Amino acid sequence: MQHLDDNTRTELEAAAFRRLLKHLDDNKDVQNIELMILADFCRNCLSKWLVAAAEERGAELDYDAARDYVYGMPYVEWKAKYQQDATPEQLAAFEERQARKKAQASNEGEK
Repeated sequence: MQHLDDNTRTELEAAAFRRLLKHLDDNKDVQNIELMILADFCRNCLSKWLVAAAEERGAELDYDAARDYVYGMPYVEWKAKYQQDATPEQLAAFEERQARKKAQASNEGEK
């Protein structure tokens, strides 16, 4: 992608991001906890990243508006319709992932 000009690269990245949001919207059965376990990010992370990107550019975007955009509806509505309670197995897997991350960061800090 280095051969592309900045505008084209930005447009491609934006298109890929919109496609990711559509993919997540088309797969509402994929729970945030599952995304966190497998990929270490979720829909809420995407919302936070949008807010951070806006702040870096001097634009205002509050977290609730970003979440509504990512979820395609108000978050409370999405949560009521689609979010399931995390199972004990999912919570254990999430805690294990977090512990691995912490251990890895500690090991990298010792180098």
